[in-house]
Amino acid sequence: MDGVTLCKHVRAYNIAIPVLMLTAKDDVEDRVLGLDSGADDYLVKPFDFDELSARIRALLRRPTVLLPAELKVKDLVLNPATKKVTRGGKEILLTTKEFGLLEYMMRNAGQVLTREQLLSHLWDFNFDSFSNVVDVHIKNLRKKIDHGKQEKLLETIRGVGYRVKK
Repeated sequence: MDGVTLCKHVRAYNIAIPVLMLTAKDDVEDRVLGLDSGADDYLVKPFDFDELSARIRALLRRPTVLLPAELKVKDLVLNPATKKVTRGGKEILLTTKEFGLLEYMMRNAGQVLTREQLLSHLWDFNFDSFSNVVDVHIKNLRKKIDHGKQEKLLETIRGVGYRVKK
């Protein structure tokens, strides 16, 4: 059985192991077919061992479970598909950047995220890292998410960054 057929069978049985195709077939059509058959990555022979190792490490860094349909932290709920955010059942309207920032923070709830991490995830890589854009967006999010609430969910970790309480 060839690699494409094998990969299709593996995926048909909902087996979610990472698949890296190593092949001599280097046409664009072959690469597209391999990836469309369920491969996670495709490497053409001959290849450099360092590149193979890096691709394997990259595959192993990927999450092993699917992302949840909704992110929940306490009474804060974010739905990435509908772009809807609620706290205590009440809808909160956010800008696109605020939504992206909150989603990233909720996916990393409990972890302190530095300004640099937030900048690199949400803004162009050429963005000025000395800008206070992250602070401004956090301030706006805090007003919308925590205003009037007994429990504050957005925390500033002085001198380090920000986090969403778990």
